[in-house]
Parts: sequence; C-alpha cells; structure tokens
Amino acid sequence: MDKTIVLYPGLYVSHFVPMMQLADALLEHGYAVAVALIHVTMDEDATFAAAVARVAAAAKPSVTFHKLPRIHDPPAITTIVGYLEMVRRYNERLREFLRSGVRGRSGGIAAVVVDAPSIEALDVARELGIPAYSFFASNASALAVFLHLPWFRARAASFEELGDAPLIVPGVPPMPASHLMPELLEDPESETYRATVSMLRATLDADGILVNTFASLEPRAVGALGDPLFLPATGGGEPRRRVSPVYCVGPLVVGHDDDERKENTRHECLAWLDEQPDRSVVFLCFGGTGAVTHSAEQMREIAAGLENSGHRFMWVVRAPRGGGDDLDALLPDGFLERTRTSGRGLVVERWAPQADVLRHRSTGAFVTHCGWNSASEGITARVPMLCWPLYAEQRMNKVFMVEEMGVGVEVAGWHWQRGELVMAEEIEGKIRLVMESEEGERLRSSVAAHGEAAAVAWRKDGGAGAGSSRAALRRFLSDVGGRELRSVET
Repeated sequence: MDKTIVLYPGLYVSHFVPMMQLADALLEHGYAVAVALIHVTMDEDATFAAAVARVAAAAKPSVTFHKLPRIHDPPAITTIVGYLEMVRRYNERLREFLRSGVRGRSGGIAAVVVDAPSIEALDVARELGIPAYSFFASNASALAVFLHLPWFRARAASFEELGDAPLIVPGVPPMPASHLMPELLEDPESETYRATVSMLRATLDADGILVNTFASLEPRAVGALGDPLFLPATGGGEPRRRVSPVYCVGPLVVGHDDDERKENTRHECLAWLDEQPDRSVVFLCFGGTGAVTHSAEQMREIAAGLENSGHRFMWVVRAPRGGGDDLDALLPDGFLERTRTSGRGLVVERWAPQADVLRHRSTGAFVTHCGWNSASEGITARVPMLCWPLYAEQRMNKVFMVEEMGVGVEVAGWHWQRGELVMAEEIEGKIRLVMESEEGERLRSSVAAHGEAAAVAWRKDGGAGAGSSRAALRRFLSDVGGRELRSVET
C-alpha cells in the first residue's frame, strides 16, 4: 500500500485550493493523500464548506477526506485569535486521527503538511514522531518578511508607528511598514498582535516549508531564505537560528483539466470572450471578499474609468455590504444599458471562472486585488496586471509584483482604510498604459517570460531534466523518507 501524506489545510479557501493542487502532485509521485478537515457547517462558513464538497466530489480515489469529529461550542473564526483557538481545540481530534494511522491505509503516514496559520498542529505530529512540514500558500518574499518580524520591532514601539518607513529584508525590495498585514499594525500588547507573531514564529519549528512559488520568479528571496546568515543573531549567547529547508513547489494553480472544462458547463461569460479580438479585454476581479469591500462611490469611479478608457472589459461585480443588490442604482446612470447595447463590456454578477477567463486568448489585462492565487493565475496565463490591493498580505504582494517580479503596475489610491479612493482618471490612465504604451509592452513581455518559466518549473524529466518545482517536490519527498527512516532507527 502507498505511503500516505496527511494534509491539514485549515479553513481558508485561498489556502485549501493550492493545497489540493499539491495533493495531485503528490499522487503523481506514488503517495496517497489524506486530507484532515476541521468540521464546519454551511451555516458557519458556506464558502469553505462548498469548496470542500466540490473538490471532494472530483477527487481521485487516492485522495480521501476526513472530517475530524466536531468540537463542542466552536469559537467564532472572524479574527486570528478565534481562528488559532479553533485550531488549538481541534488538536486532540487531529491527534486521534493521526494515531489511527489513517484507518484503511496499511502503508502508514509518511508526513503531515500543515497550512501555515494552523501551525500549532505541528506539535501534534511531532509528539507522534511524524515528520511535520508547513505549507505557505503565499510567496517566498512574504515568507522572508514574516520570518524577520522579531528584528523589526527594535526600531519603534509598533509597526504602525513606523508608518511608511521602509522595512529592509535580505532578498526583498524595501517595503513600507504600513503594508504589513493589519493584524501586525495593532498594539504589540494586544492579543491579536501577539497571536499573529507567535503563529509566524512557529513556522521556524517545521521540518521544512513548502512555498507556493517557483525559484526563478523570486531568485533573490529564495536565495536569501537559504542563507545560513539570513536571520540575525539573537544575542545573549543563543545560537543563530536557521530557516528550515524551503521547497518552492509552485505555482499551484487550477489546471486546464479542473473546474468547468466541458463545453456544456462553460460559463456564459466565456462565450462573450469568444467574440472579442485577441488580448483586447481588461478583466476586473477582486476575489470573494474584495469585491464587497468597494464602496458604492468606488464602484462608480470604476465604471467611469472603464467607459472612458475606450477598451473592452469584463467586470465581476458584487454589491457592497449594505448597498442593496440593485446594480443599476449603484452604478452611473445608464452604465449597464450602455454596456449591454455597445457590446464593449460585460458585467458579471458575483462570480466568474477566473482561471478560464485569464487563459482565454482575448484577455489582455487583469485588474486584481493581489491575492497570491490570483497573481499566480495571472502569471501562468501571461497576463499583465493592474495591482489594487485590499486586505491581508495583498499590500505586500503588490510591492513584490511591481518592484521585484515586474508583472504589474500599481493603481494609485487603493488604500481605502485611509479613506482613499481610486479615481476614474487613474483607472483610465493605467488601463491605457498597460494596453497601449511601450511600457505596457515591456510589462507584457516580462509576465510572458515568467509564465513560460512557470510552465518549465513543473516540467517532467526530459532532455533538460526536471523543472525546479518538480525537483523541489522530489527533494521534499526524499527528505521525508530520510526523516521517516531516522524516526524508525531511534
């Protein structure tokens, strides 16, 4: 019977999806995969529950899904503190599951891979002598910044106090402190801040870290993470800590064979794209949460900018919270009617198959919230991006995408938490820059080169050998085997 690797994806859909792509890669290398799931109901988290149901229905037989027995009176997970409490309380359930050796699989458990926010589950695997690894769903640059957090604090009472002062991290472009995750801009004595920092620090305790990136996309960050001197000395005679082995196994994105590939299940927006010229459409999609972050005023500015640009567009729209569902009332007078009659644009309510749209020949630019899954899909589809971050680590990603990777341009005025507004003139100007200018052509060439490199990264053995991400996955599996053997010997 095949050895089994247990994946523990936590409760973020944006982490669960790439982890399931990792599962497919593990199957290719002869491992079975068991996915341990925190038990949530549709009432508690409809988006996550629906994602699990959809993936489980399409999964291969060698991937099994196991809902851990439900805990009594689970905490709300709307904050990082509540989330970590949920993980902590499920540790005993996970322990029981791992002790069972995944019933029905005689090959035993080779390793556990834990989503980074659920890092406290590493202790459970370690207690049972099972190799335990962290899965970091974002990029290597973000990982480098997070691992350096303890040494930044010496400069000010809080990160918020640093404002836009740059944080300097080896292998990463200077990044304003204000671009850190909101949880890190809180009072350092707050429960939220302390919980977040504790979670990030615990990543160093993993036997290794699998990162959803590929080596040539972030060569400086990847090189820095592998440097024994990357982390500053702590002083006090304590030995300098080293980063656990990093395995760049990305990009882990939805493939052509996944999700709505049959002609009779194609989303109607793809038929509209079929009628448009090559690379002519500007696609706007801000993720499941980001779309409702925009105010009605911001939506009107977007609409005006799109119309004034003169370019074709597809805009995925969700009404803002408390704004009602009548898009006609939210958007400029006559906008939807003009869009329908001109045929120059398409407004899609709530959801569109993003990966399919990005890979379509008519898509020429992508206005994105800079979530890492979205950025990865844009890169693999070779579509230049207009970077409009909204929440979480997206502000950090914007810096890396624009200044390090060269796959996007920044949309000014995005900082809605400061009361800023992206004006119609800015939207029009950046669309024209990407779609019409020489700078836009250079950007297109840069993202195309990275897209080609992304495909090469997962190349199977051939005349040129395995690609970097496939080789990294094999190195991970080799290290798992070595740790497993040492565990048996001791």
